[in-house]
This record gives sequence, C-alpha cells and structure tokens, in this order.
Amino acid sequence: MTRRGEASDVALADAVEAVNEVRLVGRVSAAPEERTLPSGDSLWTFRVVVQRPAERRRPRASVDALECAVWSGRPRRSVATLRAGDEVEVRGALRRRFFRGGVGSVASRVEVEVSGLKVIRRQSG
Repeated sequence: MTRRGEASDVALADAVEAVNEVRLVGRVSAAPEERTLPSGDSLWTFRVVVQRPAERRRPRASVDALECAVWSGRPRRSVATLRAGDEVEVRGALRRRFFRGGVGSVASRVEVEVSGLKVIRRQSG
C-alpha cells in the first residue's frame, strides 16, 4: 500500500530530472569560521545575505540570510580569505544536516553545501 501522494511523486520523478542547485549572489555577513566536528571532520561556515527583489518584500523582511558550509575542494581555500561585506557568488546544493544538540537531543539545519565560490567585489578597508 502506498502513502497518499507517493505514487504521484514517483511519476513526477520519472517525468523530470531531479535537480538540487543553488546560486546565491549577496554579501558575506561576518568572517567565515572554521569548525571541527566531534567526528574530527572540519568545515568552514559563513552566512550570505541576499537582498529580496522589491516586489517580493514582505513588511520587515527585505533580505534573506542563508547559512553556507564548505567541506572540501577549491572553495575551502577561497573561503578563508573572505571578510564581512565581501560580495560573492555561491553555487551549491541545499542539504539538511542532522547533529546532536544539548542533552542528547537531535537537531537539524538546512544549509547550502558550497561547491563553487567566486568573489565579485571585496569590501574596501
């Protein structure tokens, strides 16, 4: 027995190619941070602030702040040089990452897993 909507989801998956691509153009809100996880893996994290188009702004929400994570490759070398205010183009995919929170609880976070990073303009100063 299939769950409601499952059959239509399968049909849709057969009809179109699944795509998980993200392209952000915005400014870095603060200097990136390198973190070492309990597993011993390390990653860089930073936030990109993207201005919403004027016609899509809701009251009091004119920007989106999106978390980004860099695990390896060429972007890992580039992210260490970023500073707050740098304008960047980020390419990657959305990922939900699960981790242990306080007192054994499990939490999750949606972030952009960066596969490409380009500095468009450096913050002066």
